[in-house]
Amino acid sequence: MKAGTAPLEKLSLPKNKINVLLLENIHKSAVELFKRHGYGNVESLRDAPSADELRVILKDVHILGIRSRTKLTKEVLESAEKLLTIGAFCIGTNQIDLKCAKRLGLPVFNAPYSNTRSVAELVLAEIIMLFRGIPQRNWGAHEGGWDKTVKGAREIRGKVIGIVGYGHIGSQLSVIAEAMGMQVRYFDTIEKLAIGNAAPCRSLDELLAASDVVTLHVPETPETKDMMTTAKFKKMRKGAFFINASRGTVVDIPALADALKSGHIAGAAIDVFPKEPKGPEEEFKSPLRGLRNVILTPHIGGSTEEAQANIGGEVAEKLVKYSDNGSTLGAVNFVEVALPPQSNCTRFMHIHRDVPGVMAKISEVFSTRGINIAGQFLRTDGEIGYVVTDVAGRVKVGMGIRKDLAAIPGTVRTRFLY
Repeated sequence: MKAGTAPLEKLSLPKNKINVLLLENIHKSAVELFKRHGYGNVESLRDAPSADELRVILKDVHILGIRSRTKLTKEVLESAEKLLTIGAFCIGTNQIDLKCAKRLGLPVFNAPYSNTRSVAELVLAEIIMLFRGIPQRNWGAHEGGWDKTVKGAREIRGKVIGIVGYGHIGSQLSVIAEAMGMQVRYFDTIEKLAIGNAAPCRSLDELLAASDVVTLHVPETPETKDMMTTAKFKKMRKGAFFINASRGTVVDIPALADALKSGHIAGAAIDVFPKEPKGPEEEFKSPLRGLRNVILTPHIGGSTEEAQANIGGEVAEKLVKYSDNGSTLGAVNFVEVALPPQSNCTRFMHIHRDVPGVMAKISEVFSTRGINIAGQFLRTDGEIGYVVTDVAGRVKVGMGIRKDLAAIPGTVRTRFLY
């Protein structure tokens, strides 16, 4: 919605009129969940459309699902006038202009934990392969070599793993690494309770100096950008290994390449990069290519069948709950309201700028019609206010309620839910 224009009244639709579009080959579990809940118009596409293509195909879309390659810019979002909500079927949401989506009253949902196990398993497998020198031996065998020496091949039992970021993935990795006999050290900017025998470090430098292998599991923020530089790699033990399966921007890749070539870092496994190809047709370029002691994977840490099925179901369920009853629990850019289902009530939702007097105006819309409010659920955050109003009985849509709610100053959008 362009600045200065009147808010559009978002008319409610029966489920068979709501258009759902899922991009980037989202798992069929999402399609199945939508259909189980009565959403018949579900379309799936394999590709990530360009901005120009999105402006065309989103014209009649109400619910949109994307993964990491689709870019939802301010211009794209403002052109999608029928859009109600967005699902990011992945962990990250940097591909979406969250501030613009919020201003337009579009809650965005993601799946922050569904691929936790998949990432942790990949990292553990990479640790074992690095300690055994598998990357070099694999490369040699492909070239006809036969290196059976034990030099550089070690067990992980008793070795120290340093986990940077002790959230869901870091703590899951902590558990399985300890089960394999490793000693776990971790560092997090937020104080976290240790699991098992894991021990916290007071600083990143302390962790780097203490670890035989360092693995990153941090979000992409201004504070984590290029957190691993030449100076930080020098803080690591000589002969240690390095793994990054978090975000591409947190590592200075040329600095890592130099540390590997000098022999200070014995090997690395990298799954994410500062600049990644947009698709299989684009060449992957990196200073790490050609280094035989490096495992390179194309951002597949969470790409298992199990993880994608879990993500499909989790995000689709959040989208359905919002569409069906207005619940915003799990939204990344919106106030969270958990709403109970109601019987013998009519439910209206109202999204507005967080300004004084809106609640009084909403109540007035119903009181002037002699309609009793059975319950109201309100959350605000200084920018946006979200209120869901349940009124007693089944109210006729033709009473002009939606029109009057939309006319309240500061309204972003209104919707009659049921």
